[in-house]
Amino acid sequence: MAGLAEPNALVDLRGVSKSFGEGERRVDALVDVSLSLFAGQVVGLIGPSGSGKTTLLNVVGCVTEPSGGWMRLNGEVVYDQRWLRRDLRRLRLEEIGFIFQTHNLLPFLTAAENVMEVMELAGARSAEARARAGDLLDYLQVGRRKNAMPAQLSGGEAQRVAIARALANRPKIILADEPTAPLDSERAGIVMDLLRRIAVDQEATIIVVTHDESIFDRFDSIYHLRDGHLVSIENVKANAHRPIDARRSDETARNAS
Repeated sequence: MAGLAEPNALVDLRGVSKSFGEGERRVDALVDVSLSLFAGQVVGLIGPSGSGKTTLLNVVGCVTEPSGGWMRLNGEVVYDQRWLRRDLRRLRLEEIGFIFQTHNLLPFLTAAENVMEVMELAGARSAEARARAGDLLDYLQVGRRKNAMPAQLSGGEAQRVAIARALANRPKIILADEPTAPLDSERAGIVMDLLRRIAVDQEATIIVVTHDESIFDRFDSIYHLRDGHLVSIENVKANAHRPIDARRSDETARNAS
């Protein structure tokens, strides 16, 4: 598998599959999925319910173990027919940021404390965590709300705090599961524009599972899944920051699917 890898990819999957159950009850959630994603990219995962979108997101997030294949994240081979990294919790803390459909902020912590908590879990000192939380909230234009409790935040403000939390440990891979679902179209566009800026500024790759057609034009590429198969890749934008390798890897993934 390694011979087919893209050397500069932040997310590189080759022949990844995932099945649940056995015999007649077996469900193939992912079937031989190959893709390569690079710094500065924001890509969408779309498909009907049960197509494998969330399973793929969970595999990349090292939450769900594949049934087979090969996966490298930010230069480290983490899976080759089995997990090669023992401490997956540490990997998730340090390398992967998660943004959920609901912001999942802890109701008894302020906005800043919600962001700080992730850094402190990774071993950061309180002073360092507080300073970075303030910087992130300012970056996302909600710094004035840093001492507000989650119940005092609007939906858009809470989602920005959730994004700040996802960025807290400077991950290169950010996974977003329906991040615009609770927002109206205007706020959804604002959130996606923020994610695009983050991808470039932080040199990260961002994968978004969505059904929201209003944000499709914000993606570099859209990966279409059906019955666990990667059936097509639609190049939406040829942005200046998008590397040539990414376009070549799209063709590789298309042939593999």
